[in-house]
Amino acid sequence: MKKFFTTLSNIWKIEDLRVRILNTLLFLLIYRVGSFVVLPGVNPASVANQKAEGLVGLLNMFAGGSFSRSSIFALGVMPYISASIVVQLLGIAVPYFTKLQKEGESGRNKLNQWTRYLTIGITALQAIGYLKSQISPEAMLISNPFFTILNMFVLTAGTLFVMWLGEKITDKGIGNGISLIIMVGIIAQLPGAFLTEFNSRTSGAGGLVSFIVEIVGLIGVVMFTIMIVQGTRKIAVQYAKRIVGNKQYGGVRQYIPLKVNAAGVMPIIFAQALMFIPQTVQQFMPSISSNGILIALSNYNSWQHNTLFGILIILFTYFYTAITVNPNQMADDMKKNGGFIPGVKPGKSTADYIDAVISRITLPGSIFLAIVAIIPAIASLVGVSPIFARFFGGTSLIILVGVVLDTLQQIESHLLMRHYDGLMKTGRIKGRTAMPAAAGTSPTVI
Repeated sequence: MKKFFTTLSNIWKIEDLRVRILNTLLFLLIYRVGSFVVLPGVNPASVANQKAEGLVGLLNMFAGGSFSRSSIFALGVMPYISASIVVQLLGIAVPYFTKLQKEGESGRNKLNQWTRYLTIGITALQAIGYLKSQISPEAMLISNPFFTILNMFVLTAGTLFVMWLGEKITDKGIGNGISLIIMVGIIAQLPGAFLTEFNSRTSGAGGLVSFIVEIVGLIGVVMFTIMIVQGTRKIAVQYAKRIVGNKQYGGVRQYIPLKVNAAGVMPIIFAQALMFIPQTVQQFMPSISSNGILIALSNYNSWQHNTLFGILIILFTYFYTAITVNPNQMADDMKKNGGFIPGVKPGKSTADYIDAVISRITLPGSIFLAIVAIIPAIASLVGVSPIFARFFGGTSLIILVGVVLDTLQQIESHLLMRHYDGLMKTGRIKGRTAMPAAAGTSPTVI
């Protein structure tokens, strides 16, 4: 405990780190205050008790409750995330975007500009859909055509402002700004869900013992998720010796850390998007809404839904890992820097070896990811309330764990640069790293 407070004191002593943390807290506070500002022309009393379930509940969690409150930040950063995914996929299919990805900093700036333009278009379309589906005519205080046009601009401006806040956090604060904004939105829902579950258990079935068992189970799932996020397979890389003047360079063994879950949370997002199709078909095609398969696939707690959901996650994990991790580029970079894997020829043999290792470690990683994704459904079946069950796994938990670990590692790097003890004993890899774990991957983080 004494060491913990000493570390906090060291963080406060470093002026640059202290300013960055305070800037991050200020920007996040601005975001949270804005999430309570209701859209112009909307009656606040009519949206105060809106329920957020299913897809709406998921979007509301990512938006920190803004979605159900009809806030100016109701769409949050999800349009920006969607635009980032589209630009990543264009980088695979369209030669122009593929070329930009290889142009270094200037190419990244152009891709970021394309992402911003695409975000505006996606946000405008989603704003119209949100206003039509989520706000009833009784809640509108002004005429409908003017209300829709006005709030389309307000929602688009709100998303762009949140995106700007995220970029400012990345530049002036600590951690990845967009990821932190999503994380804060998810955490904002936790106290209410925790209190609701506590009241339901203490006043109903199960009692306090059942609630304590749930908390222990939640801690176990969090530890399991940390193991997935932090799990790496290190590949040894030997660098040839070079003598320049009186100094020797290279000749040391380094490591390439390949992540067990290199795809992050993206496979769950892709799989969830497909799993919403049966529910959408039921809504727009009433004639087949009584189909047994569609009803089962639309039920989040059914074994059919969760089995298909898990299979899609495994497939998308392989797909997204294949398009983001480039063994050929890693082999070329290694060869240019005079490095080689002991016992493996440079060039194509090295690329094939790295690809084989990635394929082997992706299988357990994808299975573990699928298990984490369906744990909320299992928790609901054993009696956990749906609101609290969302924190037992799925997208929200992986984002929380990933963002917290990434932010702590950045703080630790500031401490270690100034010769202070770090925050995490397990965060260091013996030997030096040959290249970033995300070599050949996209810079998008969630």
